[in-house]
Amino acid sequence: MIDTSTPFPLDGGRAGDGGARAGFAEDGPKGFVDDASCANPLNDGANTPTQPSPIEGEGYSRFERSDAKTARIVRRARVLRAKPTWTEAKLWQRLRALPVRFRRQEPMGAYVVDFACHRADLVIEVDGGVHSLPEVAVRDLERDAWLASQGYSVLRFSTRQIEDDLDGVFSAIRDAVSNRLRKVI
Repeated sequence: MIDTSTPFPLDGGRAGDGGARAGFAEDGPKGFVDDASCANPLNDGANTPTQPSPIEGEGYSRFERSDAKTARIVRRARVLRAKPTWTEAKLWQRLRALPVRFRRQEPMGAYVVDFACHRADLVIEVDGGVHSLPEVAVRDLERDAWLASQGYSVLRFSTRQIEDDLDGVFSAIRDAVSNRLRKVI
């Protein structure tokens, strides 16, 4: 029997049709798989729809993102992703040409890194003029130490380096990726 109590059926019908699907008659399904064969094995034969299990690696991160502070970091990363600086945008265009995947404005622990390649355990930071201030330099050292404790190598480039010698910066990144991948393999 079809459950007609839900206003938004889970069986492919339309809202308002009582959960009835095309192809169903009073005597049962026509051309559909028997519902008993689709029963949830954990629910003692109950015919309830189940969520598919996630693909390994999909939706999961090396870093837990459950508390309010981490949620704030994720929101900040989304804002930074939406409004990249000119140098970050130029470097991102070049990084996308590499055979490994980079992520931009990636939340990692309590930080948001400019670019991260998890496969090569490599982080790339683009430093503007503010990074020459002593208090910012100290924070950068703390960040680098934490990332190193997680197994990541950090490459820092100034905005001036990217503006003046993008090819040289890209070459250094490509070499670092290949060296890091050799160590993994």
